[in-house]
Amino acid sequence: MKFRFKLLIFIVPFLIGTKSTSQNIKSARYTSAIFKAHRIIDSLQQKQNIPGIDIAVSIDDDIVWSEGFGFADIELQVPVSSGKTLFRIGSVSKPLTSTALGKLIENGKLSLDSTIQAYVSYFPKKKYPVTVKQIAGHIAGIRHYRNSEYTSAKKYSTVKSGLDIFKNDSLLFKPGTDYSYSSYGFNLLSAAIEGASGSSFLDFMKHEIFSKLNMNSTYADKNETIIRNRASFYQIDETNAIKNATYVDNSYKWAGGGFISTTHDLIKFGNAMIQEAFLSNETIKAFTKSQKLSNGKKTGYGIGWGIIKRHKLKGFGHDGGSVGGITKFEIFPKEKLVVIALSNSSNVNYGKTIENIVDVFLEAKNNLLEPNRPAD
Repeated sequence: MKFRFKLLIFIVPFLIGTKSTSQNIKSARYTSAIFKAHRIIDSLQQKQNIPGIDIAVSIDDDIVWSEGFGFADIELQVPVSSGKTLFRIGSVSKPLTSTALGKLIENGKLSLDSTIQAYVSYFPKKKYPVTVKQIAGHIAGIRHYRNSEYTSAKKYSTVKSGLDIFKNDSLLFKPGTDYSYSSYGFNLLSAAIEGASGSSFLDFMKHEIFSKLNMNSTYADKNETIIRNRASFYQIDETNAIKNATYVDNSYKWAGGGFISTTHDLIKFGNAMIQEAFLSNETIKAFTKSQKLSNGKKTGYGIGWGIIKRHKLKGFGHDGGSVGGITKFEIFPKEKLVVIALSNSSNVNYGKTIENIVDVFLEAKNNLLEPNRPAD
């Protein structure tokens, strides 16, 4: 039975997708790459005892591989439905939030060089002025989680109330002089989005970002709301057994790590960043360029995006870590390739898994572009 289930989900990628005819043709061209990539993810899942994984690869705006592994819900024996199961995406929420900043900038409602108090008047002034750009690049000195804050189960009804956690704390350093990753910084940016737009953060994201990108399966991870196809969340204990993940309420950090989504929605998002179909080329380049410290050193992080430089590849993306979900998201504009991996375990270590899958598909693409090149 176990073999039959795996065989079934291996066949599915050739049949799914809204662009069924063109996508099936594309997938058929990548049969060898899909076979190799399937084995890579299957091995990862078995070695790390991961309940469920969903992965998708898009090349030239077509999903050429999309496959679910394991279970979205173990107790109910609900398998991962590729492109449909919703997972916690953790810090991949940050690029979504930065896209909202981009829209407001292009509409003339927000400036990266303004201090945060220009949009969030109720946020206390610190020893040094802090700009929106510095916050978005993790060089503002705003702290990250402390103690048990990461597993907070407290419900916050507004963005403003969530800022109470850190708003009175001192900066870690003079802005611009160091890099220190901060999810709380993005909570503060969501307050700036509210101030600049006149809308609540979640309403702005829903109507101005998700709806306009046809990301119809991306939501705030509200525990009290019934959300169809949402995965259950797990963690691995010290005996390597799968347990239900610790109960958390992500209402204090929508912008920095509180959204849930699907592989197919995030593929749409990634392709929008390649095609310049949503933000201008100028904005995308500015957001995906490494910021620099006052001493000239590059941080490797732009505005909501991590910079990827690997071998001859250049791109951008983000990792996501959350209770009950680990995410890997990479975009390579020149190659027109997007890859997204979602899981419902707190303990996944992708290592070089995604890097290897990118290499496999790019090799296959190069073979297609060079028809006289010998096959593997």
